[in-house]
Amino acid sequence: MTFRTVCALLWMTSSKAALSLWLQTMPNTAGKRMYRREKSIQIKSSASALYNNLSVLPIAEKCLTYFTVVHCNVVNMVSASGDGLNFSHRQLQSKEGSIAASSSLIIQASWCVLPSRVLLVLTSQKGIQMYESDGSIMVYWHALDIPETPSAEAVFARGIAAATTLGHYICVGTSSGSVLVFKIPDKGANIILSEVLEEHWDPITDIATETSSSKEYIADIVSADDSGLLCIWKAGEDFKLLNKIPAYGCSCSSVKLWCGIVIAGYGSGQIRLYDALSGVVHAEVNAHARWIYALDIAPDSGKLLSGAEDSLVRIWKLSKSPESHAVEIEHQHTECVTDVQICGAKFCDPEGSAFAVTGYDLSEIIRYTVV
Repeated sequence: MTFRTVCALLWMTSSKAALSLWLQTMPNTAGKRMYRREKSIQIKSSASALYNNLSVLPIAEKCLTYFTVVHCNVVNMVSASGDGLNFSHRQLQSKEGSIAASSSLIIQASWCVLPSRVLLVLTSQKGIQMYESDGSIMVYWHALDIPETPSAEAVFARGIAAATTLGHYICVGTSSGSVLVFKIPDKGANIILSEVLEEHWDPITDIATETSSSKEYIADIVSADDSGLLCIWKAGEDFKLLNKIPAYGCSCSSVKLWCGIVIAGYGSGQIRLYDALSGVVHAEVNAHARWIYALDIAPDSGKLLSGAEDSLVRIWKLSKSPESHAVEIEHQHTECVTDVQICGAKFCDPEGSAFAVTGYDLSEIIRYTVV
């Protein structure tokens, strides 16, 4: 009996609990392992329990892969050679403008790949830092609006994505629900805040841009917040709101956009696939038993990676019919990282032939490659 058949039967009988349990214990596709565990990369300080707490930047021409993991007010940077034998470490501290170092917590670190340059973006409780890709030079600092009187609500920035369809932009979310749009020059530090998008009322959790290289898809960006609301945008000189996908009572912690499909991971452990423009639900899977912390998509293959508090990392295959536009999701592989709360999971290449994982209080990056 195939995965799709079992899912269909369980959903027809409304046995969501049974489906969730079966997903946790289901075998890997065809009874054999797709990925094998490689030597881990040690980092200088352990990973904090933050959404999407891993960023990966492959540099094919140098046979190097860069990794970042956040710990409190420090970002651990590691560059690894293609053979996995040589490593170089660097740590970046939280800063506030010209201040050498700050105690403010870093919330996220992510590389933004633009047509003419790559920037490393850090978000914290005080502001947004942008560095050259190797972390050597800070080229821009943006301070968040901090209330003069103490407030019960935390102030921070979270959610980072590069929008390159019509111009060079980096979008960063905030705890107020605003999405800040920065216009990035081809070189230099003349970065400007060009627009503020105000459609969310809850803290932004994640932002993602269309990963497919096809120009046929209208939607460029999706933003998610703590309530579970999703906003779909068209990028340009003036960003345009295309659609709002309502919340349904659960926080959306991680989101991706691929071939016009919004892939959203929730605190309930569910993954939902939506049509970006209509908001129609293509599929819903009880993928994990606990809170999902990270999603990633391999754009060239349609592989989807999910990691959660239940110590499981899963690989899924997305497919879209060109005629009917029907979308299917198929489970392919599961890894259990025993006694580890997964907080970061990323593919290491566009095909999804390798991926990396981080976990709360874990001082290593665990790597897997295709068999």
